[in-house]
Amino acid sequence: MPRLTEGRRMTEQSPEADNARHAEKAKKRKAAHDRMMEGKTGEKGLLIVHTGTGKGKTSAALGMVFRHIGHDMPVAVVQFTKSPSWDTGEARLLRRFPELVTLHIMGEGFTWETQDRERDIAAARAGWERARELILDERHHMVLLDELNIVLRYDYLPIDEVVTFLRDAKPADKHVVVTGRNAKPELIEIADLVTEMTLVKHPFRAGVKAQKGVEF
Repeated sequence: MPRLTEGRRMTEQSPEADNARHAEKAKKRKAAHDRMMEGKTGEKGLLIVHTGTGKGKTSAALGMVFRHIGHDMPVAVVQFTKSPSWDTGEARLLRRFPELVTLHIMGEGFTWETQDRERDIAAARAGWERARELILDERHHMVLLDELNIVLRYDYLPIDEVVTFLRDAKPADKHVVVTGRNAKPELIEIADLVTEMTLVKHPFRAGVKAQKGVEF
């Protein structure tokens, strides 16, 4: 029979000792966490960017929208590329809370579907003007600008105009969330929180189409 070390004997013969060590480690972690949190007392309206090639950018943003709804805090959502004719699960759900959600679906589909740059630019401009109004409206605690990064990527809106407004005109207590891959460096620079979704594996590459309840 292999010889047990003192540490292994204590582990195998004394669960109480294991529990005591675990409790001591947890106590130290809590103390460190409490020290870190002592200076974290401020609140502010955040500019949040979800970007990257991985799936989940809009889904994560909608999670924050639903948290606001759960706290009875009004929100606004502007979707820049989705078309009003699309039957999406999020639109169905958001419309169930008209007293808390202002929803504007301003797109005409993806650019390869419209194949008309002038129409895409006009739709992006209309969406942006509505977004500005909603951000300045004190009723809304958060505004989600879904796929704004897409229209910025294709230069349908001037990045300088968007950055200047979000940096200088956004109310100090207003949260604004921007989604879409290929976020512009200028937007990332002024953001408070930036998350990049990384693509590791996607069923689309294996021939699986977008599915109800997962993608829309």
